[in-house]
Amino acid sequence: MTLPRRKFLQLAAGAAALASASRRARAQNYPARSVRVIVPFGAGGVTDTFARLMAQKLGERLGQQFYVENVAGASGNIGTAQAAKSAPDGYTLLFAFSSYVVNPTLFDRIPYDPHKDLDPVSLAVTSTTVLCVHPSVPAKTVEELVALIKANPGKYSYASAGTGTQAHLAGEQFRLSLALDLVHIPYNGGAPAIAAVVAGHTPFGFVTPTASIALIREGNVRALAVTSKKRSRILPDVPTMTEAGYPDIEGDNWVGILVPAGTPRDIIGLLHREVAASIAQPEMTARLAELGYDPVASTPEEFNDRIKSEIETWAKVIRAARIRAE
Repeated sequence: MTLPRRKFLQLAAGAAALASASRRARAQNYPARSVRVIVPFGAGGVTDTFARLMAQKLGERLGQQFYVENVAGASGNIGTAQAAKSAPDGYTLLFAFSSYVVNPTLFDRIPYDPHKDLDPVSLAVTSTTVLCVHPSVPAKTVEELVALIKANPGKYSYASAGTGTQAHLAGEQFRLSLALDLVHIPYNGGAPAIAAVVAGHTPFGFVTPTASIALIREGNVRALAVTSKKRSRILPDVPTMTEAGYPDIEGDNWVGILVPAGTPRDIIGLLHREVAASIAQPEMTARLAELGYDPVASTPEEFNDRIKSEIETWAKVIRAARIRAE
């Protein structure tokens, strides 16, 4: 039987309205059960620490358990792939580290498409990278350090938390943009990297605030600049690279929240609002400062734009420096 065009359009409109109402109902009832929070790294790291704080807050605000599941391996690729393959129903969240925008170029192949397989919810927090020098280094500014390196080719090296980390990429930005003769010395984490600078094994390093702040305050190392757009809340007296005269050297570590592609927009909107409200609470802001995080709580659209921009930015650095995953 052939339906008249008007009847067909009425039925189609009714089906669309029913589907829309169904989506709204799902969002209004969300969450109706526990929510899995995938952290693609081991327990105790920066991403895991923040994820557990946020999972607790979301559970308190939304009345259901948000439980953390650590799915570590391949610099976050294994857990990210698992999240990407999960049902797009709001019951799986991915807490991604900034390696999310590095891995697509750092690895020959990754088991997910960062542009298509996951939808952004919010870039929740950032943490800068600090350029620190040993007290014996005579440079008191970035400009003086650059002049020192150029006057002594082949003499200087810098420490980072490891190959492909944000600290390493900041160091390579520094080296490449200024045509410096520098050797990268990778360490297994931020603490060993700053320890190498303190001991004088490397004259300077690009390190995390959490690993370096106590040593900076005690005078064991000297902070010359941070790589974030704005000054860090926990290092307010340290200028940014832009303020120091080097605007091409910029980049943050961050933790962001994503969901499987196709998750209802109403649920994404709800999650973003709850993340932003949680981060804005005074006790949460204070705790984040202790951990070296600056709160952001960007919109899904802002986070999406940043992902695209940073994948492109770090791809250029990785290719120019010929960095590959180890």
